[in-house]
Order: sequence, then structure tokens, then C-alpha cells
Amino acid sequence: MLRDNDSPERQVEKLLRINHALAARLDRIENERNSTYALSQTAAVLEKEVIARNRDLERALAELSDINRELEAAREVAEEANRAKSRFLRAASHDLLQPLSAAKLFLSHLAELTRDPLQADLVARIGTAFDSAEELIRALLDMSQLDSQRLELTPEPVALGRLFSRLLVDFEGQAEARGLDLRFVPSGATVLSSGVFLRGIAQNLVSNAIKYTQQGRVLVGARHVGGMIRLEVHDTGPGIAPQDQERIFNEFERLAPDGSIPGTGLGLSIVRRACERLGHQLELLSTPGKGTTFRLLLPLAPMAEGAVAQPLRPVPASRVAGHPALQGRQVMLVENDSAMREAFTLLLRGWGMKVAAAEGTEQAIALLQTGPEPALLLSDFQLDGDDTGFRTIASLRSQMGRTLPAVIVTAERSEFLAARARQLGARVLEKPVAEADLHDALLHLLRVSA
Repeated sequence: MLRDNDSPERQVEKLLRINHALAARLDRIENERNSTYALSQTAAVLEKEVIARNRDLERALAELSDINRELEAAREVAEEANRAKSRFLRAASHDLLQPLSAAKLFLSHLAELTRDPLQADLVARIGTAFDSAEELIRALLDMSQLDSQRLELTPEPVALGRLFSRLLVDFEGQAEARGLDLRFVPSGATVLSSGVFLRGIAQNLVSNAIKYTQQGRVLVGARHVGGMIRLEVHDTGPGIAPQDQERIFNEFERLAPDGSIPGTGLGLSIVRRACERLGHQLELLSTPGKGTTFRLLLPLAPMAEGAVAQPLRPVPASRVAGHPALQGRQVMLVENDSAMREAFTLLLRGWGMKVAAAEGTEQAIALLQTGPEPALLLSDFQLDGDDTGFRTIASLRSQMGRTLPAVIVTAERSEFLAARARQLGARVLEKPVAEADLHDALLHLLRVSA
């Protein structure tokens, strides 16, 4: 501030300082103005850049959406193709197993009538050829089911004692024919698995063990490992070299490619796929010249605590001749295939049973209203159109006002079918049907109903 008593020099000095301060403030204001302008310009440029990038992003998202729609459409096409393949294989398997079942039943009847050794040998060879065809069809159907993404495997309690008894029935004759000692260690364990596919896994492992073992034995048993059960199949066969132990799980891979050992080369591939779908750990232990062991780790079902080992009950071979309990019993046969209907009729009458044969549910109801009441029902699962064996069971039971013992014959290995049959209290037999299995099922149902 200027004062009147300041000297002129002092006043000039103060004025200069004020001017400098004002000039400095003006410089700062100018710089701030320039900075603000620069920032506004930068902001404008950035805004334009953001708008451009947003447009690019919108175009990219639109293109990605188009790609996703194309991928979704391609996935739907692939899934529909897979479903069509599964439907075709199921239908083809049913149509192929139908005449095969009839042929095996006719062949079995022929074997009973044949007395000439040469003819008996020819019948046996034809039977072996049918068995090979059946094995291949079954393997292809199992692989189709396991590859299906829609297949839902719900764990259920499976009693190993019952499984071992059934396996003994399946393979005792085959082992005896090869001079092998087939043993099952009785077990009271119950595991959580798929009853249908666990049996298939065990069948493939035991079948392989018998095929590749020239002498000695095949031993099947179960061990407790912590809270788990380890199912084991041991053989005294030639063993598997380390370099082949992974290869044998591939499709159509066989340790005897010259055909000296029968088989399709699909069994172990099916075993691995089924174990992966079920979450069961599969292990192979083998030393060349010292045999092979397959081990399957299974969760122990809670109800299995304190279970008692079940005795194994093999099926006597002579039983196929017909049990007295079957003599004169009335059976309703429902089968839409004429060859199968004739083959079943021939077999059942050979056991002394009386047969009323129908093509479907409606004809079975008509026979029921005009003829004697059946003691048993034997029905194919897949009849004409939308008619099924389940419908036949429900309709006949409704007409009769009581629970009619029933056996369902099917070419399908289905969890749904097995569960539905259990609900109805019906037995399920897979095609081609073995005489011993059918005989056992009918006799069991008569005893239970009594």
C-alpha cells in the first residue's frame, strides 16, 4: 500500500512489486486457462475415442452373438444326430436281437432232440456263432448308451451277494468247459452303483478272465477298504505286458488279434466308460506270466453295515428239463413277433405249461375274458406302436383284480425300465433269453406268489 509520506523512490518500488505480483497472477490465470482448455480438448478427444470403442465393442458383441447362435445351432444339430444314433441303435438292437432270440430258443430245443454226435457238434457251433453276434450287438448298444449325454445313472443299493450268484449262473458252465476253477467269495456287502451297469462291468471282467486263462482259476471277491468296497477279479492267465495295459481299453483292441480267442474287443472299453460315468475307480494290476487283477473301488451303502455274507446259489443245469411246479400251469404269452411267439410257445409247452399267446395288450385282454385265468404273464417290453409290456401287466392285473406275476423280456438295458419293473414287482430278462434264466424266473414267481 502506498503512503503519502513515502519517498518517490519508495513509492516506485512498491508500484513495481505490485505490478510484478499482478503480472504473476495474470500468468497463473493464463496458464490455468490454457490447462483447462487443454483438458477440455483432451476430454473431447477421449470422449470421441470412447464412443468409437463402444461402437467397436457393440459390433464385436453382435458378431459374438451371431457366432454363439451358430454354435448353439450346431450343438443342437450334433445332439439331435447323437439322439438319432441312439434311437437307431436301440431300434436296430431290438430288431436284431428279436430273430436272434427266436433262433437261440429253436436251437436250444433242437439240441434237446439231437442224438447224433455230429449234429450236436454243429448245433453247438451255431450256438457259439449266435453268442458272438449277441455279444457284438450288446456291446454296441452299451457304448451308445454310455456316450449319450442324456443318460442319467442314479446310484442305488446293489447287493454283491446277489450279483455274485448271478455271475456264477452266467459263467459256471463256460468255466467248466475250459477246465477252470471259477470261485466267488461270498459277500454280504451292499454298494452304491447302477445295478444294470455294475453287472455289465462285472460280466465283462469275468468273461475276459475266463477267455484268456488257459488253466488255473478265476477268483472274484470283495474287500473292505476304509468306507469303501473293492471288487476284485483275479485270474491265472498269461498276464498283460506294461506297454499293452493302456491299449487294451481302446475299442476293438484284443491281445489275441489272430482270432484264437473269441470276442469283439469292446468289453474293456465299455468297462472303462461305465466306470467313468459312475465315478468308480478302476485299476489294473498284471505281470506277464503271473496273471491279471482288475480292481473296482465302490462306495459302501449305509445299509450294508453288519450284513451277512450271502451263500451262492448256482442254477442246476438239469433244471431246464422242466420243474414239476410248472406242469399244467397256465401262462399268458404276449409277443408281437411271430417267430418269438412260436419259439416261446414251443419252449413253455415243452415244460408242460399251457400257453395262451397274444400279439398285444388288447388281444391278451380278449383271451383273458374267454379263456382260463393265467398263473403267470410272459411279455415282451416293446410291442406294436405305443403298446408295452408294462401296459399289459397293468391292464391284466386290473381285469383280474389281483397281482399277476409277470416277466418282462427286453433288448434294452435301461435304468428307467429296471426301476419301473421293480415298482411293478416284475422280473426283467434280457434278450436273447437263456432257457435256464426263464425257467428260474417263472419258478421263482410261482413260489413267491404261493
